[in-house]
Amino acid sequence: MACVCQASRYVLYLTAQHPIFPPDAHLADVTHVVLAFMKSSSFIGRSSPTWEPFTSVESVRAKFSKNKSVQIMIAIGGWGDTNGFSAAAASPMGRKAFAENVKAMLDATHADGVDIDWEYPGGNGEDYKQITNSEKSWEVEAYPKLLAEIRAAIGPDKIMSAAVPGKPVDIQVAFKKETLSEATKHLDFFNIMTYDLFNRRDNVTMHHTGIDNSLIAIDTYLMNGIPPEKANLGFAFYVKWYRTDGDCSRKPIGCKTALMEDPKTGKDLGESGSFSWHDKVPEELKKSFHAALNNREWDNDGNYYWDAEERIFWSWDTPASMAEKFPAIVKRRKLGGVFAWGLGEDAGAYLHLKTLNALFRKYLKPKPKSIKPQKDEL
Repeated sequence: MACVCQASRYVLYLTAQHPIFPPDAHLADVTHVVLAFMKSSSFIGRSSPTWEPFTSVESVRAKFSKNKSVQIMIAIGGWGDTNGFSAAAASPMGRKAFAENVKAMLDATHADGVDIDWEYPGGNGEDYKQITNSEKSWEVEAYPKLLAEIRAAIGPDKIMSAAVPGKPVDIQVAFKKETLSEATKHLDFFNIMTYDLFNRRDNVTMHHTGIDNSLIAIDTYLMNGIPPEKANLGFAFYVKWYRTDGDCSRKPIGCKTALMEDPKTGKDLGESGSFSWHDKVPEELKKSFHAALNNREWDNDGNYYWDAEERIFWSWDTPASMAEKFPAIVKRRKLGGVFAWGLGEDAGAYLHLKTLNALFRKYLKPKPKSIKPQKDEL
């Protein structure tokens, strides 16, 4: 009996902040692990650095003793890391040198591929108050050129993906049809960050990883030309909180927030934050977070809670909200995969990881189809 299987992806980022693994049983269905991050500045020029991610590819493979097919990738960049990409992308010579260094890194580490986390080419990144979008507009055209050079250097057999923003205002800076039509030629898949969809630049409360705004993000990319089979929906294994300005009891969603960043510099003013399920809850937030967990509300878009005493709005995913996203987004839009940030962030109960495992098996994991033998095979 032969097996006809359709490929699907289950990607987990493994971060230097939480390099923790669950038992093998919880890793059986994972298809890709992405080690995050290596700095983009490490790949500029023609120097020959020692390529050392925070943990070795071999040590990560060893954790998957019952899942030999897992593919280990290395992410370059991340939130706030733009300078190396900008410097490399500015010229054909810079792009070529960057790409050759990526190949050298893959050869040295024996990784199966690379994840390009230049999340904000063209602007709207962490430095958007220091360097205007108009000053970075040239990066929009340079972005797919850099991807093309990397693909040419690493060849067709290595995996190449990209992490891309989920807020529509950020998507439309660089990830329009013209950019994506070229980028898609070189990338195996896109990790669409359908989280942090409410951040400190906003001024009214909303879900940071809600069902509706996640679908809007996915649809924006699909309309701009990403094939559904190359799109991965993102899940956040962490909680976000924001202070509000005034009484939100009548309208917790869409309520005015406190000023969360300096209007001149973009500096974080400490009125918002996040922490993973593995992190120790900050002492000053314990009481409020406990109230949120025990009194959370649901509005058909996700879980939330507004603490009237502390004036804090909480937003996070639960197994129930995660389960809603699969039929509403993954199945409905026929996506090729899912991913989560990140594996160790969900330690030690691994409640969200276990949930994602079950949902992947239900909705995405290929199911063998029997092929009837031909008469001459009987």
